[in-house]
Amino acid sequence: MNRPWRLSGDHIRLAMRLTPNGGRDAIDGIEPDGEGGMLLKARVTAVPEKGKANKALIALVAKSLGIPKSSVSLASGDTSRKKILRIDGDPEDVMKKLEGLFD
Repeated sequence: MNRPWRLSGDHIRLAMRLTPNGGRDAIDGIEPDGEGGMLLKARVTAVPEKGKANKALIALVAKSLGIPKSSVSLASGDTSRKKILRIDGDPEDVMKKLEGLFD
């Protein structure tokens, strides 16, 4: 199955679609991005101003994977709904944790 994450050197790049003001903080599964790739869908209660929704997304992903927030950073998509996150750490371990979200 095509996944929204890939190994990129010493880290993982995770493609996401964020819904701010989403009513709750949750990861909602995987969807096609319309360009042949896949996106991990997430929603946060935070509003999309001054980076609040991006911070909430980073916290949600870190908590879901059981890794420190400092290991997750926004690589691109600062003001877009589509974002690329960089996840540092042991790539094998991080990919296992990502797969584990969908067991």
